Amino acid sequence: MAGSALPTWSRPSEACKLVLTGATARTCAPVAAVVGTVLTAVNQGAVLLTGHLGVATVARVAANYVIPYCVSSYGALSAVRRPAPPP
Repeated sequence: MAGSALPTWSRPSEACKLVLTGATARTCAPVAAVVGTVLTAVNQGAVLLTGHLGVATVARVAANYVIPYCVSSYGALSAVRRPAPPP
């Protein structure tokens, strides 16, 4: 994509759209997959290996993927934020 500009945002609705689609999602999803897998192995590995999978464990595993995605998205969006137009 030589010469193409990164999408920018100034309103929260634009940021939400970028987090869920496009270059932001393509960049952040693999980061969340790697980090989430490592966190799950470290924090929930023993529970998963014994097969005692409860609702709390599922919630913790989900958080291990969602939180890194949010953090990665925040970093990506911070880099492309444009100032809001003056009122």
